[in-house]
Amino acid sequence: MAQEEQADRLDIPRHLQYSEDHVWVDDSVEPAILGITEYAAEQMGDIVFVDLPQVGTRVEAGDELVQVESAKAVEPVISPVAGTIKYVNHEAEDDAAIINDDPYGEGWLVKIELDDDVPELLSADEYAAVIRK
Repeated sequence: MAQEEQADRLDIPRHLQYSEDHVWVDDSVEPAILGITEYAAEQMGDIVFVDLPQVGTRVEAGDELVQVESAKAVEPVISPVAGTIKYVNHEAEDDAAIINDDPYGEGWLVKIELDDDVPELLSADEYAAVIRK
């Protein structure tokens, strides 16, 4: 399937913000919630393991936040924001398939207390344009 066709059929929630590295951020809640997009989950195939950071870990934008392992590869998840990890999704640690099944809901990865200087991220439409390329 062409990337453009895939982008058109994917669910890209409008209330979230996105990075070009296929990470979504919901900063409408505190702490903010981060996860990988449906597009990233589909590209990886069946996710079998996720290595989450420790609560209290400090991350900068551009840092490796998580490692996600599928049958295809082990991929780093790059944080698009800076802050301190407040919660990790232990359900995803116990059953990583939840990330494929519900990437914008139960498959979230971490909740992070954001620094004040949140970088400009992509809207749903801008992210859709990125994955159509």
